[in-house]
Amino acid sequence: MIDTLLVLNTGSSSLKFQIFAERDLNVLMSGKVTGIGDTPEMRAKLPNGEETRSTLPASTDHNLALRAVTELIGGHDHGWRTTAVAHRVVHGGQTFREPVIVTPDVMRRLEALIPLAPLHQPHNLAGITASARIASGAPDIACFDTAFHAGHDELTSSFALPQEMRDKGMRRYGFHGLSYDWISQVLSKDYPDLRAGRVVVGHLGNGASLCALKNGVSVDTTMSMTALDGIPMGTRSGSIDPGAILYMIHDLELGVEAVQDILYECSGLKGLSGISNDVEALLQSDDPKAAFALEYFARKTAQHIAMMAVSLGGIDALVFTGGIGEHAAPVREAILRRLRFLGDFKTLVIPTNEERLMATQAKKLLRTVA
Repeated sequence: MIDTLLVLNTGSSSLKFQIFAERDLNVLMSGKVTGIGDTPEMRAKLPNGEETRSTLPASTDHNLALRAVTELIGGHDHGWRTTAVAHRVVHGGQTFREPVIVTPDVMRRLEALIPLAPLHQPHNLAGITASARIASGAPDIACFDTAFHAGHDELTSSFALPQEMRDKGMRRYGFHGLSYDWISQVLSKDYPDLRAGRVVVGHLGNGASLCALKNGVSVDTTMSMTALDGIPMGTRSGSIDPGAILYMIHDLELGVEAVQDILYECSGLKGLSGISNDVEALLQSDDPKAAFALEYFARKTAQHIAMMAVSLGGIDALVFTGGIGEHAAPVREAILRRLRFLGDFKTLVIPTNEERLMATQAKKLLRTVA
């Protein structure tokens, strides 16, 4: 019998999982479902090292993806005893600033945050509910994307809104904190001199943001109250004039749900190109709209990197991570081309590993409560 930690990372269009041996955090099995809502596919690396790949029905949503993962794990269980299931939870609000064991009360508080992360939070919480099918009786541990940014000062976290609105929780929280925490730890180990300086990290993927690190600590980030703000993303608009939203509601007479769908599901690279939110597909396309979308993304990302540099008082290094940041060299080059005016700084590509970070956090928490 091997004690294991199961990690579930449910994103807007993907579901990743890893099974770690609790003792040494060796990966025993891993996999992911990608293309949820479009062309879903499941890939996995089995305990014997074999890699599998299968196409899932086009109707596969997050719940069906979780079911497919459950069946896959059940078919390759090698006497594992799951001691905890760690879940990525996008929004922890102002309450949750470190990992926590999920209780009914915690679950209610997390459900109350769904309006702040409607694209992610419901899927994160569905994973917590579904985990009982995989590991009955094992505690669920929530690991928060917002926690890494919880130490921001008021100047950074505030909106220019009346106090009564700010008192209702309308503030800048920031996201992708698990990824940024991992990058900070890698820098501490492999590039200690850089970590001690001024580093901008770009988590660029279907969801995308930037983080300003000083001495490995988050001092600013581009996402704010929701995961919609900042640079344009796969299907999300990024920063937009609030007046444009009012115009859609009042003048175009669009309902709130229709506007939400436009901003979250139909904008970004997908909306600009009219083709796809897949950067690889856009890079391969000869359609001028594809090139326009990629140029727009590069320009806006570079502009926001400069904004992060202002918060740091300069820049010593720029780290790319995430699906686009790690694999799309032409996009990286287009961004860097626009940043030459900042002078010399180190450029790194570091793969993120949110799942291992979550396993580490879960193991630490289990020891604390033992």
